[in-house]
Amino acid sequence: MVAYIWPIALVIFSNVIYHICSKSTPQDIDPFASLTVTYLIAAIISFILYFFLGKDNNLIHEYSKLNWVPFVFGIVIVGLEAGWIFAYRAGWNVSTGNIVQAALLSGILVLVGWLLFKEQITWNKAVGIGICLIGLVFINYK
Repeated sequence: MVAYIWPIALVIFSNVIYHICSKSTPQDIDPFASLTVTYLIAAIISFILYFFLGKDNNLIHEYSKLNWVPFVFGIVIVGLEAGWIFAYRAGWNVSTGNIVQAALLSGILVLVGWLLFKEQITWNKAVGIGICLIGLVFINYK
């Protein structure tokens, strides 16, 4: 059970800190200058964790297994990070911005799961998407 719960707990904890950091990025710094430091720190930590937690201490051997994923992942992570910084600068609240994107993203990912990974779309999922969309109306109603 712990092996099932700890990754989600890590994601939740990291997301809270992530949004605090995104919202707290100084207004007068270029977001991409800030992100260069962010990714330098991330690269250093990843490098260290590879040697402490990795099964094989041959990084070159591991790199030989690369496919297109880490390259595209790097591009979309920059879009994600910059998107949040710009969203907060545009006036989105921490309390609602993430809910709006998560509800819309969840609906899109149900379709992606169905199209790319042959996941089932059940009535429960369809109703859940509907409830999320209705929730968006209430979240954004002024």
